[in-house]
Amino acid sequence: MTGISRLKRILLGRPIATKRAHHEKLIVPFGLAVFASDALSSVAYASEEIMLVLVLAGPVGLQYLLKVSAWLGVLMLIVGFSYFQTIQAYPKGGGTYIVSSENLGKGAAKIAGASLLIDYVLTVAVSVSSGIAAIVSMAPGVQPFAVPIGVAAIALLGLANLRGAKESGALFAIPTYFFVVMMLALIGTSLMRGAGSPHIPPQGLTAPAEGWHAINVLLLLRAFAASCTALTGTEAIADGVPAFKDPAPRNAGLTLILMVGLLLTMFLGVSWSAMHYGIVPMAADAPGYQTVVAQLASLHFGDGSWLFRLTLVATATILFLAANTAYADFPRLASFVARDNFLPRQLMSLGDRLVFQNGIVLLSLFAVALIVFYNADTHSLIPLYAMGVFISFTLSQAGMAMKLWTERKQALAEGATGSARKKAWQMSISGFGALVTFIVTGILLVTKWEEGAYLIVIALAAMLFLFQAISKHYKYLANELNLAPDDVIPKYKTAALLLVPRLHKGILSAIAYARASTADVRALHVTLDGSSAESLKKAWEEFGEDLPLVILDSPYRSLVDPVTDYVDQMIAEDPDLVVTVIVPQAVPKYPWHAILHNNAAAQLKTALASRKNVVVTNVRYFLR
Repeated sequence: MTGISRLKRILLGRPIATKRAHHEKLIVPFGLAVFASDALSSVAYASEEIMLVLVLAGPVGLQYLLKVSAWLGVLMLIVGFSYFQTIQAYPKGGGTYIVSSENLGKGAAKIAGASLLIDYVLTVAVSVSSGIAAIVSMAPGVQPFAVPIGVAAIALLGLANLRGAKESGALFAIPTYFFVVMMLALIGTSLMRGAGSPHIPPQGLTAPAEGWHAINVLLLLRAFAASCTALTGTEAIADGVPAFKDPAPRNAGLTLILMVGLLLTMFLGVSWSAMHYGIVPMAADAPGYQTVVAQLASLHFGDGSWLFRLTLVATATILFLAANTAYADFPRLASFVARDNFLPRQLMSLGDRLVFQNGIVLLSLFAVALIVFYNADTHSLIPLYAMGVFISFTLSQAGMAMKLWTERKQALAEGATGSARKKAWQMSISGFGALVTFIVTGILLVTKWEEGAYLIVIALAAMLFLFQAISKHYKYLANELNLAPDDVIPKYKTAALLLVPRLHKGILSAIAYARASTADVRALHVTLDGSSAESLKKAWEEFGEDLPLVILDSPYRSLVDPVTDYVDQMIAEDPDLVVTVIVPQAVPKYPWHAILHNNAAAQLKTALASRKNVVVTNVRYFLR
């Protein structure tokens, strides 16, 4: 086992055999931790994002917080019901991408896939940035280290997911349920203390120079658009049905119901508490900055108390782990897209731990780039968030409506009127959901355009162009490589060039290999010094047997150029000739000795890579 293999085993664990794949499936409690952490974590910032818009209208604006939250609650139920239908209809997973592909065509599937892949990258960046904000609320002194903390968190999440779904589920279950318990405790305390008590008006709000913004439809729509971040991650369970233990659709559906129930309870609970107690959102750069959740915890548990700190620790942890939803789904979705030849096929490969490791690494790299570029600022990233996932919501529900319409027609044709009525009712729910989410997508695009939503449009267009380019390449590759009835195995003439830098024991094995490979063998020596060439000639007469020795001068002290020129000359003389360039290579006793050896094979492979009918091979000799 090499040093790299040992390190990999220490970090990622032992490889898992394919036959043990069923042992790596998730039960409902672990599935909730893996697939629902993104949606549940949005409780920490969704209400605050609404308030940051409503506060533009002053104290009166904040009174609309619960109404806007209720609108989102209705949308949450519609989307949740639609994805429950998707889970039952597509037990093998794939979610939005598969639903769109089968019912709306490849064009819609590409849009759905691209928008979701972009949103998953943003999920990691936003979740980690929000987690850092929670840490700053508790320890303001760490603000200058926000970016390094974010990069380290992404690295740890990537590593945990490379170890496998079952291990990451067990690892993340405790923090997820810890957060749920602390939030329910905070909301429960708010309700008990606030029951029957008068509403507390917001304090400390001063009108800006241009005055308060008027309460109008546009402001409320902007606030609603800001709240839509709470729905990101809702599709994750439908995408990852195969990750659940059998019966997978039942367990995935139960997990979805639990997630929607918890999310709705906590989101509405935080919104009611913030409005009832007159909480005012703070600017991220304000002195003594605290999130809305931190202000509620300070109010009810006491600033600096152990319950206050536990609440913020739980919030920070779940926000960091919320990125795990993207880690669970991005690699799986990328594998579906790659299977359809719209992404590199390497993304389809399962690693030693039965995870799509290339997708995990790719997601980590993109998320780190966003964290660095936006300086781990949640409010800068939020405008880019949610629009992509609402595009996928719309396509998924439209696809389900189309599928149910087709099944209803078939049921009517077969005389199954009861089934047809059920399908019609389900179709109306999915169709209504598609209409609502389409309208919300438009609202998000319009209200967040100046805040950076146009970047998502550009990124989506770039992804679709990339999909098209990759698909075109694979089609070209298939046309070039597919066998035709008149194809035959070509008959080549072969020749071998054995590079001889000097004569030593290691060359003897290379001579034997060259003689065994073909009858036409030539030894080739590139000389930089005439005296060394003469000594080689004398030694070659004794050990070189009957192989001809060709000596090439190199006036510019290059090894590669004389060899490539000689190979080009051989092929020009006989275009049907296949030339094998044999390079003896020393394998040192210790890996670090490799820097003391000149790896001519690597240079030659690079130089000869574009030439037809040329093969570069190494004959290794081991130093002990």
